[in-house]
Amino acid sequence: MASKTGTSSAPPLSRRALNRATLDRQLLLRRSDTLSAKDAVGHLLGLQAQNVKPPYFALWSRLAGFRPEALSELMAARDVVRIVTLRSTLHTHTADDALTLRPLVQAARDRELNAFRKGLVGVDTDRLGAIVRALVEERPHTMKELRDALLKEWPHADPFALSVAARCVLPLVQVTPRGMWGRSGQVSLTTVEHWLGRAPGPVPEADETVLRYLGAFGPASVKDMQTWAGLTRLGSVFERLRPGLAVFRDESGVELFDLPDAARPDEDAPAPPRFLPEFDNLLLAHADRTRVIPAEYKGRSWTGNQAHCTLLVDGFLAGIWRIDERERERGGSGRGGDSGAGALLTVQAFRPLGKGVRAAVAEEGARLLAGMTSATSYDVRFGDFAAQG
Repeated sequence: MASKTGTSSAPPLSRRALNRATLDRQLLLRRSDTLSAKDAVGHLLGLQAQNVKPPYFALWSRLAGFRPEALSELMAARDVVRIVTLRSTLHTHTADDALTLRPLVQAARDRELNAFRKGLVGVDTDRLGAIVRALVEERPHTMKELRDALLKEWPHADPFALSVAARCVLPLVQVTPRGMWGRSGQVSLTTVEHWLGRAPGPVPEADETVLRYLGAFGPASVKDMQTWAGLTRLGSVFERLRPGLAVFRDESGVELFDLPDAARPDEDAPAPPRFLPEFDNLLLAHADRTRVIPAEYKGRSWTGNQAHCTLLVDGFLAGIWRIDERERERGGSGRGGDSGAGALLTVQAFRPLGKGVRAAVAEEGARLLAGMTSATSYDVRFGDFAAQG
């Protein structure tokens, strides 16, 4: 649990102050014009990548002049990879982080594997790992191919549990062209060390990762970091680092840690509208998400099991959005032209937006369509998704 011990003398930070500090670390108060795409992926400790496009949209909202090809080129060069790490979810990481963060969170993968033991009765997971390694290092395999091979060895095991075991026991990466912008390809897997041509080092101490987490998501509590990493028992690490950290408290009295020299902008610092992809780590990296998600909008970025892309207004979740690309007939009203491929951005705000805010959202949306679609004409509209038919 987040500690409240010894916080009475710690300076308080309001929710808006936490919001502005976090947005600043996340490159969302102002786009970086100095970081490369690779450096940004490293600074952010990875990008959620359950779907192909989110990492690209995440970087577009954070880097000035970002082109999707920049991340695709890194993937092709194997400077970044797609691998299951934090919270048992697929992330795009730099090669170095894939080799270090995955071993660091292996305890979480072991816990995940234990949850499927009923479907793995009689399965020797060491042998399973050896079989999978031999297969995927000979050539990349799909998960179906791996399941079929493992079922020959353990015909009575649960097929899904065998799939989970494969990705928990071994650090498997999705090989290209999967994940590249504008390319298609089914998910094929090999080991991270085989793909990168180098072996992971020893399991790192958590200290450095805590400091990097604070640099990207702080100020934060112990529980915040545990939620982000999917790990437990990090309190002792924070205690070891405490003498070199700044300590604050939030509006509920929860103790927050931060890098002493990190920027903490004024709570009234301007926060321009930002369009974020589904599963953006900004919304998932804290136990207490009210620094970004107002309590009244909790759960609004989901419909059933579907996660929506999210809109920030004044730094906080204020709506959802989607892009529809289609052929447009001549005579359309798009800003970019009258014919050819068209793109429609629909913004579904959770509350009425003032005229000035609405105009700023529309301008940012037009830039999004121009930078992240191949459309020759595009529109930004406000309304419910259901109304689009």
